[in-house]
Amino acid sequence: MDEKRTLAEQLRDMLAEQIVTGERLPGARLDEADLAETFGMSRTPVREALKALAGLGLVEYRPHRGALVALPTTRRIEEMFEVMAEVEATCARLATLRMTAPERRELSSAHEAALTLVKTGDLKGYTAFNNDFHDLIYRGSKNDFLAETAWATRRRVLPFRRSQFRVLGRLHDSHAEHDRVVQAILSGDALGAEAAMRGHVGKVTTASVGQVTGTQPEQTAAASPARLATRPAK
Repeated sequence: MDEKRTLAEQLRDMLAEQIVTGERLPGARLDEADLAETFGMSRTPVREALKALAGLGLVEYRPHRGALVALPTTRRIEEMFEVMAEVEATCARLATLRMTAPERRELSSAHEAALTLVKTGDLKGYTAFNNDFHDLIYRGSKNDFLAETAWATRRRVLPFRRSQFRVLGRLHDSHAEHDRVVQAILSGDALGAEAAMRGHVGKVTTASVGQVTGTQPEQTAAASPARLATRPAK
C-alpha cells in the first residue's frame, strides 16, 4: 500500500474503484469485520473509509443492515460532471486572462513533458500529471473560492473518473484535449479555452459513464451540458 496515504484513504479508493467498476454490486453488504480481516487492518480505518464513501454517495447505512453499496444513477453521475464541466471551464477562461507569463510557461512545459507519459503508457504518472495540470489552471484563475470549488467537485467525481485511463485507454485523447486548452490559454483566447475545457470534461463524462455502465465510450449516450439542458425536468 502507499505509505504516503492513510490506511483509511487507501481502502476508500480501493473500495470506490470496486464499486464503480461493478466488482461490488449495489445492495451488497460491507461488513467492517470482514473488510478488516480481508485487508489486514483494524476496524477503525475501515469505519473511516466507509464514512468517506458514504459522503461520496457510494455507501449507504440502513437500520439493522449496516453499510451497503449504493451506486448513484447514471443521471446523477452526469449531473455531477455537468457541474464539473462548468466550473472547470470558468477556471480555464479566467486563467487565460489572469495567468502570469511564468505560470503559462509552467503549464506549457508540464503539458509537453506529459507526452512522454502518453508514449510509454505510464498510467500512474499521467494520472498524477493530470491532477497537477488542472491544479495549475485552477490556481491560474486567481480566484481562491473558485479553485476550492473546482477541487471539491473534482474529489466528488473522483470514484467515477479515476480508472478512465486504465479501463478506457484515454491517455492519448486526454493529452490531445489538454493541448487545445493549453493553446487557447497561450494565445489569449479566453472563450476558446473555456470551450476546450468544457469539451474535455464532456469527453471525461462519456468515458466515465461508459465505465460505470459497462459500455465503450462511443456506445454511451453520455450527456454533454447541452444535452442535459434539453431534458425535461424531473
